[in-house]
Amino acid sequence: MKKLTLLALAGVAAAAISASSVSAADYKIGLSNGWVGSEWRTQMIEEAQAAAAAWKERGHNVEVVVQSANVDVPGQIAHVRNFINEGVDAIIINPNSPTAFDPVFAQAKEAGILVISTDAEVSSPDAIYVGIDQTAWGAAGAEWLAKTLNGKGNVVAINGVAGHPANEMRVAGYRSVFEKYPDIKVVNEVNANWDQAQGQQAMQNLLATNPDINGVWVQDGMAAGAWKSIMDAGKAGDIAATGEIRKDFIDLWTSEKLNSGASVNPPGVMASALNVAVFMLEGRELKEPATAGQYGNAMYLPIPFIDSSNLAEAAKQVEGKPGYYSFTSALSIEEAEALFK
Repeated sequence: MKKLTLLALAGVAAAAISASSVSAADYKIGLSNGWVGSEWRTQMIEEAQAAAAAWKERGHNVEVVVQSANVDVPGQIAHVRNFINEGVDAIIINPNSPTAFDPVFAQAKEAGILVISTDAEVSSPDAIYVGIDQTAWGAAGAEWLAKTLNGKGNVVAINGVAGHPANEMRVAGYRSVFEKYPDIKVVNEVNANWDQAQGQQAMQNLLATNPDINGVWVQDGMAAGAWKSIMDAGKAGDIAATGEIRKDFIDLWTSEKLNSGASVNPPGVMASALNVAVFMLEGRELKEPATAGQYGNAMYLPIPFIDSSNLAEAAKQVEGKPGYYSFTSALSIEEAEALFK
Protein backbone atom coordinates (compact mmCIF):
# COMPACT_ATOMS: atom_id res chain seq x y z
CA MET A 1 0.00 0.00 0.00
CA LYS A 2 2.82 2.34 0.91
CA LYS A 3 4.56 1.54 -2.38
CA LEU A 4 1.40 2.31 -4.37
CA THR A 5 1.00 5.58 -2.50
CA LEU A 6 4.54 6.66 -3.32
CA LEU A 7 4.05 5.73 -6.95
CA ALA A 8 0.79 7.65 -7.02
CA LEU A 9 2.41 10.67 -5.46
CA ALA A 10 5.23 10.51 -7.98
CA GLY A 11 2.69 10.40 -10.79
CA VAL A 12 0.81 13.38 -9.40
CA ALA A 13 4.07 15.36 -9.05
CA ALA A 14 5.10 14.54 -12.61
CA ALA A 15 1.68 15.56 -13.90
CA ALA A 16 1.87 18.80 -11.94
CA ILE A 17 5.29 19.61 -13.39
CA SER A 18 4.03 18.85 -16.90
CA ALA A 19 0.89 20.95 -16.43
CA SER A 20 2.96 23.80 -15.04
CA SER A 21 5.29 23.80 -18.05
CA VAL A 22 2.34 23.79 -20.45
CA SER A 23 0.32 26.48 -18.70
CA ALA A 24 3.33 28.80 -18.45
CA ALA A 25 3.66 28.85 -22.26
CA ASP A 26 6.79 30.97 -21.94
CA TYR A 27 7.79 33.40 -24.65
CA LYS A 28 11.01 35.40 -24.59
CA ILE A 29 10.92 38.62 -26.61
CA GLY A 30 13.91 40.83 -27.34
CA LEU A 31 13.27 44.59 -27.44
CA SER A 32 15.80 46.66 -29.36
CA ASN A 33 15.68 50.41 -28.79
CA GLY A 34 17.68 52.49 -31.26
CA TRP A 35 18.00 55.69 -29.27
CA VAL A 36 19.01 56.28 -25.64
CA GLY A 37 18.49 59.52 -23.74
CA SER A 38 14.88 59.90 -24.91
CA GLU A 39 12.14 59.94 -22.28
CA TRP A 40 9.66 58.95 -25.01
CA ARG A 41 11.74 55.83 -25.67
CA THR A 42 11.97 55.09 -21.95
CA GLN A 43 8.17 55.24 -21.72
CA MET A 44 7.94 53.07 -24.84
CA ILE A 45 10.01 50.34 -23.16
CA GLU A 46 8.10 50.64 -19.87
CA GLU A 47 4.74 50.30 -21.64
CA ALA A 48 6.01 47.23 -23.50
CA GLN A 49 7.18 45.70 -20.22
CA ALA A 50 3.77 46.39 -18.68
CA ALA A 51 2.08 44.77 -21.69
CA ALA A 52 4.25 41.68 -21.24
CA ALA A 53 3.30 41.47 -17.56
CA ALA A 54 -0.40 41.69 -18.43
CA TRP A 55 -0.15 38.41 -20.34
CA LYS A 56 0.19 36.49 -17.07
CA GLU A 57 -3.58 36.77 -16.66
CA ARG A 58 -3.89 34.92 -19.98
CA GLY A 59 -1.62 32.08 -18.80
CA HIS A 60 1.52 33.28 -20.58
CA ASN A 61 4.79 34.16 -18.92
CA VAL A 62 6.19 36.70 -21.39
CA GLU A 63 9.77 37.65 -20.62
CA VAL A 64 11.28 40.72 -22.27
CA VAL A 65 14.99 41.41 -22.75
CA VAL A 66 15.90 45.03 -23.51
CA GLN A 67 18.93 46.37 -25.37
CA SER A 68 19.54 49.99 -26.40
CA ALA A 69 21.89 51.74 -28.82
CA ASN A 70 22.47 55.45 -29.41
CA VAL A 71 21.36 56.12 -33.02
CA ASP A 72 23.76 53.36 -34.00
CA VAL A 73 22.97 50.87 -36.78
CA PRO A 74 25.90 48.45 -36.13
CA GLY A 75 24.97 48.41 -32.45
CA GLN A 76 21.39 47.47 -33.27
CA ILE A 77 22.53 44.75 -35.66
CA ALA A 78 24.54 43.40 -32.74
CA HIS A 79 21.35 43.46 -30.64
CA VAL A 80 19.59 41.25 -33.15
CA ARG A 81 22.52 38.82 -33.30
CA ASN A 82 22.57 38.67 -29.50
CA PHE A 83 18.86 37.92 -29.46
CA ILE A 84 19.32 35.17 -32.07
CA ASN A 85 22.10 33.61 -29.99
CA GLU A 86 19.92 33.88 -26.90
CA GLY A 87 17.17 31.94 -28.64
CA VAL A 88 14.35 34.47 -28.21
CA ASP A 89 10.96 33.72 -29.73
CA ALA A 90 10.47 37.20 -31.17
CA ILE A 91 12.34 40.44 -31.70
CA ILE A 92 10.65 43.85 -31.63
CA ILE A 93 12.88 46.64 -32.90
CA ASN A 94 12.63 50.41 -33.16
CA PRO A 95 15.17 50.60 -35.99
CA ASN A 96 17.72 53.24 -36.94
CA SER A 97 17.70 52.26 -40.62
CA PRO A 98 14.98 51.06 -42.99
CA THR A 99 17.28 48.81 -45.03
CA ALA A 100 20.41 47.87 -43.08
CA PHE A 101 18.78 45.02 -41.16
CA ASP A 102 17.71 42.89 -44.12
CA PRO A 103 20.54 40.32 -43.81
CA VAL A 104 20.31 39.90 -40.03
CA PHE A 105 16.51 39.69 -40.12
CA ALA A 106 16.90 36.88 -42.66
CA GLN A 107 19.13 35.12 -40.14
CA ALA A 108 16.48 35.59 -37.46
CA LYS A 109 13.81 34.08 -39.69
CA GLU A 110 16.11 31.15 -40.46
CA ALA A 111 16.34 30.60 -36.70
CA GLY A 112 12.53 30.61 -36.45
CA ILE A 113 12.33 34.00 -34.76
CA LEU A 114 9.46 36.40 -35.42
CA VAL A 115 10.64 39.96 -36.18
CA ILE A 116 8.44 43.03 -35.79
CA SER A 117 9.54 46.61 -36.42
CA THR A 118 7.75 49.48 -34.70
CA ASP A 119 7.89 53.29 -34.94
CA ALA A 120 9.92 53.12 -38.17
CA GLU A 121 9.33 50.80 -41.13
CA VAL A 122 11.89 48.37 -42.53
CA SER A 123 12.35 46.94 -46.01
CA SER A 124 13.00 43.36 -44.93
CA PRO A 125 10.52 40.77 -46.27
CA ASP A 126 11.34 38.78 -43.13
CA ALA A 127 9.77 41.34 -40.79
CA ILE A 128 6.46 43.10 -40.39
CA TYR A 129 5.80 46.61 -39.13
CA VAL A 130 3.28 47.41 -36.40
CA GLY A 131 2.98 51.13 -35.68
CA ILE A 132 1.68 54.39 -37.05
CA ASP A 133 2.15 55.60 -40.61
CA GLN A 134 4.86 58.22 -40.08
CA THR A 135 4.06 59.83 -43.45
CA ALA A 136 0.44 60.26 -42.38
CA TRP A 137 1.68 61.58 -39.01
CA GLY A 138 3.59 64.36 -40.76
CA ALA A 139 0.71 65.06 -43.10
CA ALA A 140 -1.83 65.39 -40.27
CA GLY A 141 0.11 68.18 -38.57
CA ALA A 142 0.67 69.93 -41.89
CA GLU A 143 -3.02 69.73 -42.78
CA TRP A 144 -3.97 71.23 -39.42
CA LEU A 145 -1.42 74.03 -39.92
CA ALA A 146 -2.53 74.76 -43.50
CA LYS A 147 -6.19 74.99 -42.49
CA THR A 148 -5.38 77.07 -39.43
CA LEU A 149 -3.53 79.54 -41.70
CA ASN A 150 -6.45 79.53 -44.14
CA GLY A 151 -4.18 78.11 -46.82
CA LYS A 152 -1.63 80.92 -46.99
CA GLY A 153 1.46 82.19 -45.19
CA ASN A 154 5.16 81.64 -44.58
CA VAL A 155 6.02 78.40 -42.86
CA VAL A 156 9.24 76.95 -41.44
CA ALA A 157 9.92 73.31 -40.56
CA ILE A 158 12.06 71.93 -37.75
CA ASN A 159 12.87 68.29 -38.48
CA GLY A 160 14.38 65.48 -36.43
CA VAL A 161 17.45 63.34 -37.13
CA ALA A 162 18.41 63.64 -40.81
CA GLY A 163 18.31 60.26 -42.53
CA HIS A 164 16.32 58.51 -39.79
CA PRO A 165 13.51 56.55 -41.48
CA ALA A 166 10.72 58.02 -39.33
CA ASN A 167 12.01 61.55 -39.86
CA GLU A 168 12.23 61.15 -43.63
CA MET A 169 8.68 59.81 -43.82
CA ARG A 170 7.37 62.69 -41.71
CA VAL A 171 9.12 65.23 -43.91
CA ALA A 172 7.62 63.59 -46.99
CA GLY A 173 4.22 63.81 -45.30
CA TYR A 174 4.27 67.54 -44.63
CA ARG A 175 5.76 68.35 -48.03
CA SER A 176 2.98 66.42 -49.76
CA VAL A 177 0.39 68.55 -47.96
CA PHE A 178 2.02 71.95 -48.44
CA GLU A 179 2.39 71.21 -52.16
CA LYS A 180 -1.42 71.34 -52.36
CA TYR A 181 -1.48 74.89 -50.98
CA PRO A 182 0.23 77.21 -53.50
CA ASP A 183 -0.08 80.19 -51.14
CA ILE A 184 1.85 78.47 -48.37
CA LYS A 185 5.59 79.05 -48.72
CA VAL A 186 8.06 76.85 -46.84
CA VAL A 187 10.79 79.46 -46.36
CA ASN A 188 13.24 77.29 -44.39
CA GLU A 189 13.79 73.74 -43.14
CA VAL A 190 16.31 72.79 -40.45
CA ASN A 191 17.18 69.76 -38.32
CA ALA A 192 17.23 69.82 -34.51
CA ASN A 193 17.62 66.07 -33.82
CA TRP A 194 14.47 65.61 -31.69
CA ASP A 195 16.14 67.59 -28.93
CA GLN A 196 14.18 70.27 -27.07
CA ALA A 197 17.14 72.59 -26.51
CA GLN A 198 18.18 72.33 -30.16
CA GLY A 199 14.59 72.96 -31.19
CA GLN A 200 14.51 76.12 -29.08
CA GLN A 201 17.77 77.39 -30.60
CA ALA A 202 16.64 76.51 -34.12
CA MET A 203 13.40 78.45 -33.64
CA GLN A 204 15.29 81.44 -32.24
CA ASN A 205 17.54 81.44 -35.31
CA LEU A 206 14.59 81.07 -37.67
CA LEU A 207 12.76 84.00 -36.08
CA ALA A 208 15.87 86.15 -36.44
CA THR A 209 16.22 85.43 -40.14
CA ASN A 210 12.52 85.13 -41.01
CA PRO A 211 10.61 87.74 -38.98
CA ASP A 212 7.44 87.25 -41.04
CA ILE A 213 6.82 83.61 -40.07
CA ASN A 214 3.13 82.67 -39.83
CA GLY A 215 3.41 78.96 -39.08
CA VAL A 216 5.82 76.35 -37.76
CA TRP A 217 5.73 72.64 -38.50
CA VAL A 218 7.86 71.00 -35.82
CA GLN A 219 8.16 67.43 -34.63
CA ASP A 220 7.61 66.18 -31.11
CA GLY A 221 10.66 66.36 -28.88
CA MET A 222 11.39 69.86 -30.19
CA ALA A 223 8.03 71.64 -30.21
CA ALA A 224 8.19 72.73 -26.57
CA GLY A 225 11.54 74.38 -27.25
CA ALA A 226 10.26 76.00 -30.44
CA TRP A 227 7.22 77.35 -28.63
CA LYS A 228 9.43 78.78 -25.86
CA SER A 229 11.33 80.83 -28.44
CA ILE A 230 8.05 81.92 -30.03
CA MET A 231 6.74 83.06 -26.64
CA ASP A 232 10.04 84.74 -25.69
CA ALA A 233 9.83 86.70 -28.94
CA GLY A 234 6.31 87.84 -28.04
CA LYS A 235 4.82 86.12 -31.09
CA ALA A 236 2.62 83.48 -29.45
CA GLY A 237 -0.48 85.33 -30.63
CA ASP A 238 0.80 85.69 -34.18
CA ILE A 239 2.14 82.21 -35.00
CA ALA A 240 0.44 78.84 -35.29
CA ALA A 241 2.71 75.87 -34.62
CA THR A 242 2.39 72.15 -34.16
CA GLY A 243 2.92 70.91 -30.63
CA GLU A 244 3.92 68.16 -28.25
CA ILE A 245 2.16 65.27 -26.55
CA ARG A 246 4.18 65.56 -23.32
CA LYS A 247 2.37 66.59 -20.15
CA ASP A 248 4.51 69.66 -19.54
CA PHE A 249 3.64 71.01 -22.98
CA ILE A 250 -0.03 70.05 -22.73
CA ASP A 251 -0.15 72.01 -19.46
CA LEU A 252 1.49 75.03 -21.12
CA TRP A 253 -0.79 74.70 -24.14
CA THR A 254 -3.81 74.72 -21.84
CA SER A 255 -2.75 77.61 -19.61
CA GLU A 256 -1.50 79.87 -22.43
CA LYS A 257 -4.23 78.90 -24.93
CA LEU A 258 -1.64 78.32 -27.65
CA ASN A 259 -2.68 77.99 -31.28
CA SER A 260 -1.37 74.45 -31.62
CA GLY A 261 -2.21 70.97 -32.86
CA ALA A 262 -0.32 67.73 -32.29
CA SER A 263 -0.20 64.43 -34.16
CA VAL A 264 0.26 61.63 -31.64
CA ASN A 265 2.96 59.01 -32.07
CA PRO A 266 2.14 57.11 -28.88
CA PRO A 267 4.93 55.45 -26.87
CA GLY A 268 2.51 52.53 -26.68
CA VAL A 269 3.42 51.42 -30.22
CA MET A 270 5.90 48.85 -28.88
CA ALA A 271 3.30 47.49 -26.45
CA SER A 272 0.90 47.15 -29.39
CA ALA A 273 3.58 45.31 -31.36
CA LEU A 274 4.24 43.00 -28.41
CA ASN A 275 0.57 42.05 -28.08
CA VAL A 276 0.41 41.31 -31.81
CA ALA A 277 3.62 39.28 -31.51
CA VAL A 278 2.27 37.02 -28.77
CA PHE A 279 -0.82 36.14 -30.80
CA MET A 280 1.41 35.38 -33.79
CA LEU A 281 3.60 33.19 -31.59
CA GLU A 282 0.44 31.33 -30.60
CA GLY A 283 -0.02 30.52 -34.28
CA ARG A 284 -2.98 32.84 -34.81
CA GLU A 285 -3.53 34.30 -38.30
CA LEU A 286 -4.25 37.96 -38.97
CA LYS A 287 -7.63 38.76 -40.52
CA GLU A 288 -5.92 41.34 -42.74
CA PRO A 289 -2.29 40.56 -43.65
CA ALA A 290 0.32 43.23 -42.98
CA THR A 291 0.68 44.49 -46.55
CA ALA A 292 0.46 48.28 -46.19
CA GLY A 293 3.28 50.81 -46.48
CA GLN A 294 6.09 51.41 -48.92
CA TYR A 295 7.54 47.94 -48.31
CA GLY A 296 4.24 46.06 -48.31
CA ASN A 297 4.74 44.65 -44.79
CA ALA A 298 3.03 47.21 -42.53
CA MET A 299 0.08 47.08 -40.17
CA TYR A 300 -0.86 50.68 -39.40
CA LEU A 301 -2.30 51.78 -36.07
CA PRO A 302 -4.66 54.76 -35.68
CA ILE A 303 -3.04 58.20 -35.24
CA PRO A 304 -4.75 60.29 -32.55
CA PHE A 305 -4.67 64.07 -33.02
CA ILE A 306 -4.88 66.70 -30.30
CA ASP A 307 -6.25 70.18 -30.98
CA SER A 308 -8.48 72.67 -29.17
CA SER A 309 -11.48 70.36 -29.52
CA ASN A 310 -10.03 67.56 -27.36
CA LEU A 311 -7.17 69.26 -25.48
CA ALA A 312 -9.03 69.01 -22.16
CA GLU A 313 -9.49 65.27 -22.66
CA ALA A 314 -5.77 64.82 -23.39
CA ALA A 315 -4.87 66.88 -20.32
CA LYS A 316 -7.04 64.62 -18.19
CA GLN A 317 -5.23 61.50 -19.42
CA VAL A 318 -1.83 62.85 -18.35
CA GLU A 319 -3.06 64.43 -15.11
CA GLY A 320 -0.84 63.47 -12.17
CA LYS A 321 1.97 62.22 -14.41
CA PRO A 322 5.49 63.71 -14.49
CA GLY A 323 6.13 66.48 -16.99
CA TYR A 324 8.03 64.22 -19.40
CA TYR A 325 5.15 61.73 -19.64
CA SER A 326 3.63 61.50 -23.11
CA PHE A 327 -0.03 61.16 -24.05
CA THR A 328 -0.29 57.57 -25.20
CA SER A 329 -2.42 54.78 -26.58
CA ALA A 330 -1.84 51.11 -27.32
CA LEU A 331 -3.69 48.05 -28.51
CA SER A 332 -4.92 46.15 -25.47
CA ILE A 333 -4.68 42.37 -25.52
CA GLU A 334 -8.37 42.23 -26.44
CA GLU A 335 -8.00 44.82 -29.19
CA ALA A 336 -5.01 42.98 -30.60
CA GLU A 337 -6.89 39.68 -30.52
CA ALA A 338 -9.70 41.25 -32.56
CA LEU A 339 -7.20 41.59 -35.43
CA PHE A 340 -6.85 37.81 -35.63
CA LYS A 341 -9.06 35.03 -36.93
